[in-house]
Amino acid sequence: MSDLAEVIVIAPERDRSGASNSLTLDRPLTVRKAASGFFYVDGTPTDCVHIAVTGYLEQLPDLVVSGINDGANMGDDTLYSGTVAAATEGHLLGIPAIAFSLVQKGHRHLDSAARVARDLVERYLRAPWERPMLLNVNIPNQPYEDMGPLEVTRLGKRHHAEQVITGKNPRGETIYWIGPAGSASDAGPGTDFHATSSGRVSVSPLRVDLTAERHLDEMRRWCDQ
Repeated sequence: MSDLAEVIVIAPERDRSGASNSLTLDRPLTVRKAASGFFYVDGTPTDCVHIAVTGYLEQLPDLVVSGINDGANMGDDTLYSGTVAAATEGHLLGIPAIAFSLVQKGHRHLDSAARVARDLVERYLRAPWERPMLLNVNIPNQPYEDMGPLEVTRLGKRHHAEQVITGKNPRGETIYWIGPAGSASDAGPGTDFHATSSGRVSVSPLRVDLTAERHLDEMRRWCDQ
């Protein structure tokens, strides 16, 4: 995207998968510059965007782009994703934001995913949204020429995660690895799972308001008892 706009990269210094929207509040953070010209932070993806927008950059960015993540961020996974969280932080700070992920791990056809990401950003530059939005985009691992059309989707749902994986550390203590995500339980037409499994790019608009509006009246009645 470097020929579309001035691109400033601020990334975590290491893999922070599953960091979700966590901010580092128990210690100061440091921003360093790599030989590539990219900046990196000893914190979470959310830290990176928060620092950039609230003081590190001299002016606000027009768009926050997060990813391309190595692996899908669909359905319930979006709640844990550091990639989606970085975009969410931009959105919370009033900036349009897009998170991009490749569906299968291994970076296969990363170049195709990059073209899809560029296409969407170009589309945004041609026709900006009326208000800042937050998009979660998942891209099938296949050649660009084989990509189906964009499909606007809702988030599907997964089964419960697999059991934890146990082992022993050198002291003989039991240790636990979080198990893999479960298979999709709600993956029908209209979901992100269905679109990507059909070779189409899934574009899901997200919202941050977690209020369960349909339960408000029920809760008012319960509290009035």
